[in-house]
Order: sequence, then C-alpha cells, then structure tokens
Amino acid sequence: MVVMSNVQKTADVILIGAGVMSATLGSLLKELAPEWEIKVFEKLENAGEESSNEWNNAGTGHAALCELNYTSEKPDGSIDISKAININEQFQLSRQFWSYLVNKDLIHDPQDFIMPIPHMSLVLGEDNVSFLKKRFKALSNNPLFQGMEFSDDPEKLKEWIPLIMEGRTSNEPIAATKIDSGTDVNFGALTRMLFDHLKTQNVEINYNHQVDDIKRTSDGLWELKVWNMATGNIERHTAKFVFIGGGGGSLPLLQKTGIPESKHIGGFPVSGLFMVCNNQEVVEQHHAKVYGKAKVGAPPMSVPHLDTRFIDNKKSLLFGPFAGFSPKFLKTGSNMDLLGSVKPDNLLTMLAAGAKEMSLTKYLIQQVLLSNEKRMEELREFIPNAKMEDWDIVVAGQRVQVIKDTESGKGTLQFGTEVISAADGSVAALLGASPGASTAVHVMLEVLEKCFPQHFEEWESKIVEMIPSYGMSLMENPEMFKKIDTFTAQALGLSVKEMVHS
Repeated sequence: MVVMSNVQKTADVILIGAGVMSATLGSLLKELAPEWEIKVFEKLENAGEESSNEWNNAGTGHAALCELNYTSEKPDGSIDISKAININEQFQLSRQFWSYLVNKDLIHDPQDFIMPIPHMSLVLGEDNVSFLKKRFKALSNNPLFQGMEFSDDPEKLKEWIPLIMEGRTSNEPIAATKIDSGTDVNFGALTRMLFDHLKTQNVEINYNHQVDDIKRTSDGLWELKVWNMATGNIERHTAKFVFIGGGGGSLPLLQKTGIPESKHIGGFPVSGLFMVCNNQEVVEQHHAKVYGKAKVGAPPMSVPHLDTRFIDNKKSLLFGPFAGFSPKFLKTGSNMDLLGSVKPDNLLTMLAAGAKEMSLTKYLIQQVLLSNEKRMEELREFIPNAKMEDWDIVVAGQRVQVIKDTESGKGTLQFGTEVISAADGSVAALLGASPGASTAVHVMLEVLEKCFPQHFEEWESKIVEMIPSYGMSLMENPEMFKKIDTFTAQALGLSVKEMVHS
C-alpha cells in the first residue's frame, strides 16, 4: 500500500540526480553559501551510476586536444578553431576547481579520478592528412595547445602508437598529432568523491528516491512528489530552487514544471557500445587516447577512438563507440520514454527533426544491425592485428540529444550540453550530452549566474579564489595560463611524468 505523506519537508535547494552535474553544483554551493540546506534525490542505489559512470562515458577530459569534430574546415580551406578554444578553456575551469578541492583537503587522492595520458588524432588518406596538418598549424600557435606534435612519418608513428602501426600493410597516407598534456578522467570516481565530501557538509542524500512530479505552489516554491522506493511511500518536498540533473531523465521532469522555457524542446536518445580488451598484454602495448574521424553521416558523438583508460586503478583499453538506438532516456529507463516525451507543444519540432535527420536514423539502424565481425573490421582499422577473443562488448550510457527550434529551422538536433532555466531562476535543467562532464564546472557556473544573480556580487571573490581564471580568457592571458597549468598539474598529480622526463 502506498502511503501519501502530508508532511511537507522544505529545503533551500533540491538537486535531482546524483551525477557529476549535481555533485559539482552542490560542491560549489557549499563553498559559496555553506548555510543553505541542500537535498539530493537519486532513484538508483549509489552516486554516479548512470551517465557519469566510468563505463558509461569516454572519460576523455575533453579539452579539444584530439577531437577533430571541434575544428571545422571553412569553405576557404582555413580551419575554425574557436570551438576548440572554447572547450579547452571550459575544461581548464574544471581542473582549477578540482585542484582547489584537493588543496583544501575536501577531496583526496586525485590519481583515483584523473591521470595524465597523451591525446592523439589519427587520420588516413591524403585529404584527411592535409586537414590534420592545417589543424595542427592553427592550434599549435595557440598557447592552450602548446606542445602539440605532428607526424606523417610511419617510423615516428611506430614509436607513438606501436599497437596501431603493427601489421599495417596499406600504403595509404597516415598522420597523427600528439599532445602529452591530455588526461583520462574517471567521472564515476570523481562523482562518488564529491558526494562523500557533500555528506560531510550536512547535505542530505537520498538514494532509491524517484522524483515523479514537480509543480509550483501558490507561495512560489517548487513541490516535488518523491517516491521512496525502499518504503513504497510518497513524500512531498519543497524548495526555493530545484536543479534537474538527471541525465536523460531531465527532459520529462523539465516538461512537468510547465515553465514556458520547457516548451518546443524534444529529446533524441542515442545508445552506444564499446569494445573492451580483456588481454592485459595488448592493453600494455598502447598508451594514449587516439581519436579518428567520424564516418560520413555519423553523429559527432560516434567518432571512433581507441582509449587507454584507468578504471579502479587498473589500465584498460576501450574502443568505440558504436552508436545504437533505444527509446529509453536512461540505461535504467523505460521503453516508453521517447513516446512519453512527445507533447502537443513539441510534436512539430520532433516531426521536423525526424524528417531532417533521415541520414542519422539510417546510420543508427545500420549500427544496431552490425555483427561482431563488422565491429572487428572497424577495430582493425585501428589495430590491424586485433583478435576477436581479446575483446568483449560493454553497453555504454544513454545520451539524449536536444531537439529544438533554432534560427536554422524547426526541429534542429543539437550536439552539446544545454542549460534551460526559468525566467525567475527558480528551476534549471541540464540537457544534452558531450562534452558534458568535462565542462561540468563551466556549466554549473552558468546555472549560478542565471539563477542567483542577486548573490553574485558577494560570491565573486570566493569564485575567483576557487577558479582563478573565472571571467577571463586564458588564451588572451598566456602568462596566467602557464601559472594555472602548472599549479593544477601539481595539485592533481599530473606533473609527475614531466619530472621523470626532465
């Protein structure tokens, strides 16, 4: 029997979802307004189990060092690096905030969540090699990308990526860029660390609690109907501010708020698979994150990459992702999620996207139908000598891409992360996917700016203490960047490698 509680429990802030976004927002708020009462509701049993989990995302520490889709070729043949600069600057904010938390002893053992690893881009074919060369020239003049190397010499590439070069018989032109300042980030471990920290700050974290509804009360608060899955009872909680950080599950909850900003927005779920190497001898032969170029018609999040990862302090090797389709908005979601998200106000937006994205739909269907043999063929483009018995399949997290009406037309599919907030700043939701977790600090600062403008004057000096480059461009302040790069590398234990080499 479900018991409906009549007791209304209040808080200053409620965070929905125990992923990296809520963890980051909660940690920022606890530094800025320690007296505020914060509650977290998560339907799963632990923190960081969905999109933030280490097996559900690429953990690249996205700084645009290797992702070719962040640099596009303009019609005149020049390379536009503005997006790469933007994403790199955003990742620097994350590094600074994590360093602050480590230096203040609020989180410990940074090597449990971040490790140095070279980031590389690898291309085949004459046109791609010429593109990579131009990209390298454009980026390597920029202070944020200093130290990047380019080579189209197979002998040099054998030193960099022996596993990829071994057994390569084709005479096709091949080239790569390499930068040693890349990182591998275990966002699952980071999320759990941040929630352990929040627990010590009197933040009430409720696992096995599913938020079923959210509505405005007459006195302007938000009331949440929460199902306590352990007792079966329904609880009611109210707060002045609610953040919906439930990954793919955010869209349905945002729609329930009824705020005008939630209209004409849809979600398109994309699932993924990774191949993981079970042969430690093969794992040890590779030490880099190597990103290739997306196939024609493929969405940006399915750029093939061969990644050295550190999971549970063990070196792993993953290849993927293979995109797929499932109507679920979360790995633990329901097959009715997609259908349930279609409302009268976003129906035309969704239909327009369906008509526009036929090539993407076709691509996803092809990916779903891929046999293991076909997946091996794609892997062998990276590792010519790969053996099927050395690789297992892992199902990655669900990603829900935002669909909305933009200047470029109705029903445009957005690739990236987006904050939707009410005009009065009382509720905000995070939608979208990559580069997601890597830019969590930047995104949560945006939430604070949008939703708490009245506090910003008193908060600013504390924000600058935590994130020294806040509000400035590191690209335009190379000296500041050098300082920040050195101090964050030290705090996060990323400079050990350089010391070994020097």
